Amino acid sequence: MTGPAVVTPAPATARFPRAATVVPSTPRKAPRKALLDSLMPLIVDAGVPLVSYYALTAAGMSTFGALAASSVVPAARTVRCAVRDRRLNALAALILAVNVVGLLLSTVAGDPRLMLAKDSGVSSTIGLIVLVSAARGKPLMTTFLKPWLTRGEAAKEAVWNRLSRDSGAFRRCETRFSLVWGAALLGECVVRIVGAYTLPVDTMVWLGTVIMAGAFALATVASGRLAAGPMVRMIADRTSRGEAVAR
Repeated sequence: MTGPAVVTPAPATARFPRAATVVPSTPRKAPRKALLDSLMPLIVDAGVPLVSYYALTAAGMSTFGALAASSVVPAARTVRCAVRDRRLNALAALILAVNVVGLLLSTVAGDPRLMLAKDSGVSSTIGLIVLVSAARGKPLMTTFLKPWLTRGEAAKEAVWNRLSRDSGAFRRCETRFSLVWGAALLGECVVRIVGAYTLPVDTMVWLGTVIMAGAFALATVASGRLAAGPMVRMIADRTSRGEAVAR
């Protein structure tokens, strides 16, 4: 005669299966939309003034008037950030400073050599501001570099922010990038001024453009090898290891 069967009660988790945990997914932006959003500060602070300047001069407005009109947006952005956010919009302030220098230089007339030398005034202004920003530990060229290296991808932007906060090597690359560009722009200014007063005027008319293009090419290659390249590798390494954190 067999005893009564012993029935072992099923665990609660077996009788009442736990509902699957649903993790809400964060909608991902389309790559082009994400890149456009990351580039928007550049477009508003630098692109709009530049386009408006060339559009106004093409429409027949004087250089002085076009520079003054194209200064409205960066001036408004600079004041707005200073009053509302109590911070300096570095990019808008840079464009405003460049336009002010351009306004002052537009009044220069007479000596053809001085006219050639004044063309380097804008690049020297940018170069000096960029170098000062790097010396202060707030490299201005980061504003231009970050959108291109992160491509508007949230994971890469989060890794960038973490590296910029925690990695001394990464911050040195940021500073180095600005130093290279600041030195290139300032060096281009010096070379063009020397050329304006030592070479024939007819030669400097075309050579000035060559010098500027050469300075940009040199800065692009040097900053890529010394700063942007290593930064890309650091971002890719951290991203592949899933070290992105919330910004």
